[in-house]
Amino acid sequence: MLRSLALGAVCAAAAAALLLSRGLARWPGPEAASPHGSLFSKAELSRYSGGKGSPGLYLAVLGQVFDVGKGNKHYGPGGAYRFFAGRDASRAFVSGDFTDGGLVDDVSGLSPTEMLSLQDWLTFYKREYIYKGRLAGTYYDHNGEPTQALIHAEQVTEQGRKLKAESDLENKQFPPCNSEWTSTKGGRVWCSTYSGGVKRNWVGVPRKLYTAGSKNHRCACVRTDGPALNQPDSAHSRGDLDNPALREYPGCHSLSHFCAIVDE
Repeated sequence: MLRSLALGAVCAAAAAALLLSRGLARWPGPEAASPHGSLFSKAELSRYSGGKGSPGLYLAVLGQVFDVGKGNKHYGPGGAYRFFAGRDASRAFVSGDFTDGGLVDDVSGLSPTEMLSLQDWLTFYKREYIYKGRLAGTYYDHNGEPTQALIHAEQVTEQGRKLKAESDLENKQFPPCNSEWTSTKGGRVWCSTYSGGVKRNWVGVPRKLYTAGSKNHRCACVRTDGPALNQPDSAHSRGDLDNPALREYPGCHSLSHFCAIVDE
C-alpha cells in the first residue's frame, strides 16, 4: 500500500511538472517574466493597494513595478501618497495632478525636462525599493517587451539629459546670481564665490544673460579677468564681459559685485 501511494505521488508530481513546462497550468497572479521579474496586468496590480486582504503594496513608474511595502506609512491606506498604490500614475509624479484624471501612466506631451525629473523618480524607486517586474500595457507588451511608447519616452528623456548638460555647462561659465527683494528696499542681485550653488575661486559681476532669440534673461555672474572661456588662448583679459548675450544692469557700476534692480 505504501509503495503504491509513493508511486502515485511521484507520478502526480511528474504530471504537474509536465503541465507547467508546457504552459498548461498556471498559478493565479502575475505571470513569470524572467529575467525581468513578474509580468502584471493592470487588474493584478490594482490588487496591491495595501488595503485589507491585499497581497501587498506595489506601484509602478513607466511600467516598472516596485514593492513599496516598507513605505506603508506613505503609500498605504491613509498615507500622503496612497493614490500611487496599485497603479502606474507616472504623469502625476511631475504634473502634481492627483485627481483621477491626473493619476495616469500617459506621459505624452511632457517636456524633456519633465521626463528627466520622472527618470529621477524611477531611479529613486530602483534604489530605495524592491523591483518586482513589469506592467503589461502602455510601456510593455504582453510578452514583457518594451513598446513604442517606452522607446519614445526614453528618447525624450535623453533630450532632457542633453539640455541639462548644456545648462550645467552654461552655469559653470555664467553662475546664477544671489538675489533678494524687500518691500522697503526693492530688489538687488549680487555675486559671491558660491552664488547659484556653483563653487569657484572668483566672484564676478552681475549681468543680464539673454537666451538666444528671446527677450527672456536671468542674472549671471561674469568673470572680469583672464581670457574668455570660449577663447582660452586669447591675449585679452576681460573674462567673459564681452559676450554678446550679456547686458549691464541700468544704474549699476560695470565692475560692482552687486546691483540694485531698477525699473527700465
